[in-house]
Amino acid sequence: MVSIEEMSQDDHFIPDGMNAFERNVKRVGDCVLAFLALIIFSPLFLICYIAVRLEDGGEAIFKQERIGRFGRPFYIYKFRSMRIDAEKHGPALYAGGKDERLTKVGKFIREHHLDELPQLWNVFCGDMAFIGPRPERQFYIDQIMKVDPRYRYLYQIRPGVTSYATLYNGYTDTMEKMLRRLRYDLFYLEHRSWIFDFKILFNTFMNIMFGKKF
Repeated sequence: MVSIEEMSQDDHFIPDGMNAFERNVKRVGDCVLAFLALIIFSPLFLICYIAVRLEDGGEAIFKQERIGRFGRPFYIYKFRSMRIDAEKHGPALYAGGKDERLTKVGKFIREHHLDELPQLWNVFCGDMAFIGPRPERQFYIDQIMKVDPRYRYLYQIRPGVTSYATLYNGYTDTMEKMLRRLRYDLFYLEHRSWIFDFKILFNTFMNIMFGKKF
């Protein structure tokens, strides 16, 4: 199997590894699991909501426009982990645990990935899947496309809460990492399957349980 770093940047079409039946089953499964998770984790939702609100009085839920399937914009939801004025100087990538824009509560929920919980609603509504390329803002997509126009192939599938790239590329705080993430995402697109998705979901769960930073 060709390694991620060896994948060329030619402009050939990259097909979806799943057929229509597999995609439909994946969507139904995502919807059911998201619904159950919203119920099971509702007490944790309430705790996070109250903690974020009490720290600085700002909105607990942060929403931001991202680009999803078919290139359509949607709002992604998270528990707010940064100061209210975090992007007063324009779009800025998350710089990890040392990012000075993080609040105290925000740093904790980021480190334990609790800030991602509201995305269960995105999955339930169909904007996202549990597994898929992480959705990006148009501002950064435009920059990526200038270097590697294959990003447009990711529009074939729903973006995900976690991804193959998240496990092995981590947070993308530089353009170099964004381009490397794209190569992982394209590899996932071409080779994805139910088994591949299960492995990604399992490895993500194990990383969170054992406190691995990613």
